[in-house]
Amino acid sequence: MSGIVHEAAGDAGVRVDAAALPSFAFGAQSLMWWGTVGIMAIEGTAFALAAAMYFYVWTRVGAWPPDAAPPELRWGTLNLAILLVSIVPNLYAKRAAERYDLRGVRVAMIVCLVLGFAFIVVRAYEFTALNVAWDTNAYGSAVWLLMGLHTVHLVTDVADSTVLATLMFTGPLEGGRFADVSENALYWNFVVAAWVPIYAIVYLAPRYL
Repeated sequence: MSGIVHEAAGDAGVRVDAAALPSFAFGAQSLMWWGTVGIMAIEGTAFALAAAMYFYVWTRVGAWPPDAAPPELRWGTLNLAILLVSIVPNLYAKRAAERYDLRGVRVAMIVCLVLGFAFIVVRAYEFTALNVAWDTNAYGSAVWLLMGLHTVHLVTDVADSTVLATLMFTGPLEGGRFADVSENALYWNFVVAAWVPIYAIVYLAPRYL
């Protein structure tokens, strides 16, 4: 027994020099990546619950939408196109960050921000073309909740991207900053992916189901 205690005590005194270990990583090797994935899972569940509520309300009424025409396709479809186009510079920003290409990151993030702000402007027009107010009836509340949830995610990510892009121009430029760009691109893909089913629910389902 005394030999075991002595060996354990000796192991406890071992010192490990971690100075050479990286302070950041990309992808699944990063805690930030896992945190981002967890947030997307939680927020994806919120979107799913809002969509389920929409269809539940649909089953409680005869006509859908009740006392209103379906939302105009123009603005929602334009925003769908904007977000799908944004995937290209977003993926480029992610790949540029992972090879520490500062110029590529800067250019791609600026393009993404232009598209993000364009989406926000068009979203304002979308709300005016929903043909129903949030407090008109349960249908209006369900539509505005879906649109509102996505808008909040979009605005916050554009704001975060604006800060990150600014830091990529002003510094400090650390390796971890490139990892931030990579994770930000991952989250932007989530925002894009979330809009596709919401667009189908709000604009297409009332017309074709």
